[in-house]
Amino acid sequence: MLVDSHCHINFPELADKLDQTLALMRENQVTHALCVSVTLEDYPQVRELAERYGNIYASVGVHPDYPDVPVVTEKELVGHAAHPRVIAIGETGLDYYRIKGELEWQRDRFRTHIRAARSSGKPLIIHMREAGPDTLRILKEEGAREVGGVMHCFTGTWDEARAAMDLDFRISFSGIVTFKNALALKDVARQVPLERLLIETDSPYLAPVPFRGKTNQPGLVKHVAEEIARLKGVSFNEVAQATTRNFFELFRGARP
Repeated sequence: MLVDSHCHINFPELADKLDQTLALMRENQVTHALCVSVTLEDYPQVRELAERYGNIYASVGVHPDYPDVPVVTEKELVGHAAHPRVIAIGETGLDYYRIKGELEWQRDRFRTHIRAARSSGKPLIIHMREAGPDTLRILKEEGAREVGGVMHCFTGTWDEARAAMDLDFRISFSGIVTFKNALALKDVARQVPLERLLIETDSPYLAPVPFRGKTNQPGLVKHVAEEIARLKGVSFNEVAQATTRNFFELFRGARP
């Protein structure tokens, strides 16, 4: 049994292929997936998928790469998070790679999400790209350890992973860890304890080897698990069992 802890099956690349997407999940024994919101505009689509399919869960949040969307409030996020199929706040965080210039608005939005997570008692899904020090500082300042969460599609350093785990965050690896040139990330994956690790696709993006360059989907998360098992020198089943257990322990609103 496997779980894709982060996907976007509501995005156009997959939205009209749900039957095939769910069939591949079944074929590869991917029993559950978390469909992650990136704006409040797309949130109803994400929620509807979770309402329609018992093995799909939803989050609510505004991704840091969307500067032109309306300001989100803590009250709005907490209200949406009360829905029984919403199991997390996010994705949220900081991105200093795609977005340049004065970014205090991004940090303010991030703080709003953390406060909403604490108010709702639901864990956070964190996007962190070339913003490690500020991301970790704000998580600490805002008391994110109270709810914990996941550093999704992690591409940071071992020191950043360790600092996140100290704040009760899990580290999630995507198809990037299967890329031949991702040597530093592979080394981090070797060091993250199994009990702190999650796997994801971030589909429709970042398809793992041997599907790199193609449209990704939740059923392909098994290739991430296979690479983690190879790097750690453990069995595929051990990785599958650990990451599935970790998912349901973190996202307490989900049910196996």
